[in-house]
Amino acid sequence: MAAIKTVHLRITGDVQGVGYRLWATRTAASLGLRGWVRNRRGGSVEALATGAPQSITAFVEACRQGPRAAHVTGLDVADGEDDGSLGFSARPTE
Repeated sequence: MAAIKTVHLRITGDVQGVGYRLWATRTAASLGLRGWVRNRRGGSVEALATGAPQSITAFVEACRQGPRAAHVTGLDVADGEDDGSLGFSARPTE
């Protein structure tokens, strides 16, 4: 069985209202990741991603930039727990 890694991300900066969730969903899906992304009421974006370690690394690096209109000022990465997500989806704001 191939190694699987899960990370929990919190992205801060100008990351809401700029298409970050749609961009993250497409980026994660293109990397074969499972999980979700959602806006947080405080203005940040939160994501949980599960997949091959090299794909996780690529996703984290991509999230440091985000979509063209975003201005990422912070990215916190922590180990996460696989929640069994099928595919990668955008969730409602929490």
